Amino acid sequence: PRPVMAAVPPSSVPDGPEVPPPPLQYSLLLQHLVGEQRRPRAWDPAALGGIPSPPKSEEQKMVERAMESCTFKAALACVGGFVLGGAFGVFTAGIDTNVGFDPKDPYRTPTAKEVLKDMGQRGMSYAKNFAIVGAMFSCTECVVESYRGKSDWKNSVISGCITGGAIGFRAGLKAGVIGCGGFAAFSAAIDYYLR
Repeated sequence: PRPVMAAVPPSSVPDGPEVPPPPLQYSLLLQHLVGEQRRPRAWDPAALGGIPSPPKSEEQKMVERAMESCTFKAALACVGGFVLGGAFGVFTAGIDTNVGFDPKDPYRTPTAKEVLKDMGQRGMSYAKNFAIVGAMFSCTECVVESYRGKSDWKNSVISGCITGGAIGFRAGLKAGVIGCGGFAAFSAAIDYYLR
């Protein structure tokens, strides 16, 4: 019987041409790491030594859905705007020198009761305005986000324009356009700062 010899690779043949190794396919590697063929792993805190969390009950899911609804967000913004506006109104009334001013008797010093009454009236006025603006903006942003299906900076700019335009439109078309642009720019700045 003839002895069987092992096949020699073509690159080690002394007189034959050298065959280069196959090129590395980085694109194939990248598809598995960051591309379409990547398999995202479920993040499990227990695997990393964290505290495992039990699955959520139906009541917890229902509460989460209620808290993410447009109605809840608008109500929360309304309450927050009321509190913030009231505090702002009381603060501005406290530093205003015309609080309790009587044009008939300009040298008369206002009483504490008059000052507190004016602070309460101004605080309530600011609180109502801030609450309305907060509810309008939050509700509009939630509707825009639901319509677009995205959560990004454009939602706050669009809802800021709608809210500012609606508030300014009462004074005319020009005021509505200025209100739209101003409120949209303010919303974009706040969104950029918060994100």
